[in-house]
Amino acid sequence: MTESPIQDPTSLTLLCESLRDRPWIALDTEFMRARTYYARLCLVQAATPEVIACADPLALPTIEPLLEVIYSPHVLKVIHAARQDLEVFADIRGAPPAPVFDTQIAASLCGYDDQIGYGALVESITSHKLPKLHTRADWETRPLPPDQLHYAEDDVRYLRDVYQFLAQKLEDLGRTDWLREECVALTDPGLYRNDPREAFRRLRQGHALPPPAQMALRELAAWRELTAQQSNLPRGWVATDAALLETALASPQSLEVLGRIAGMGGALARKRGADILQAVRDGQAADPEPLWEEPLRLDRRQQALYEQLQTRVQAVAAQMKISATLLAPRRELMKLIAGDLTGGLARGWRRALIGEELLQLCGNPTGPAAAP
Repeated sequence: MTESPIQDPTSLTLLCESLRDRPWIALDTEFMRARTYYARLCLVQAATPEVIACADPLALPTIEPLLEVIYSPHVLKVIHAARQDLEVFADIRGAPPAPVFDTQIAASLCGYDDQIGYGALVESITSHKLPKLHTRADWETRPLPPDQLHYAEDDVRYLRDVYQFLAQKLEDLGRTDWLREECVALTDPGLYRNDPREAFRRLRQGHALPPPAQMALRELAAWRELTAQQSNLPRGWVATDAALLETALASPQSLEVLGRIAGMGGALARKRGADILQAVRDGQAADPEPLWEEPLRLDRRQQALYEQLQTRVQAVAAQMKISATLLAPRRELMKLIAGDLTGGLARGWRRALIGEELLQLCGNPTGPAAAP
């Protein structure tokens, strides 16, 4: 029978004592963000070979003791498809915990499909088929139904076996360092910073706007991002993408004109209209500059080179029993063709496995200076 989640400080302290000195813990989270900018952490599941437990952040006065364990550099955090979980922790502490062992990445390095789901991986390794009853559950509801809590526990219960299997397989294949390299990149704090000045990149349609409107869009997107962060509201609740694009194009100079733009009228114009108009003016005052890089258009010679690189990638990927997309995504090949040596193929395990060869095919230097 599934026990209740941990909801009192004494029980949390006992859990942390059982986790603190372990070399690794299986970890998962349940969160909600439909009505907020920052995810609301609703449950933290942790497991070792001897322990399975769920801590309830909504009931506990603080989960700081558990965060201390999770952020310990001596404890390896085993997480499946870790990006979203790490983002939740980064929202709380400003940076993600490390080190991490992402079982989805590990599986792809062991020959499983890219982006393999947790259930499929569990079934493949343990032969246990997980139910999918609560994939869209409301995790803020209290008390949590027993079957929902059991579902949450399963997210770490079988993760222990998956981790041990994949860790051994990576060791046997000589790819443990590959996984470590991928997970170091995954825990880079820069991945989890939502800089308002970079928020315009979410609005890909802005690429089609004339340069002055692009400048206004950059300022409007920064205003929306900052407002959403300060108010802890979803971006779309502050203003929709369509409203920002239309405002950037129309460049309104008065509240009356702003109010006639779909999605910018009513309470939004009354409450935040002055800030929106100021963002438009700031954009207009800026010198136009290209905000989006033009995609590289391959000429005949470059297209032939791309096909040559792709053929070689596919051959090596088949030999190593990993996907060609994992080994060398199209964007990385395009970087090499453009002479950009800052991508993944110019460093680390990818460079050792195939990058040197591809660099030579592209006529690029292959010494240490090519990949700082």
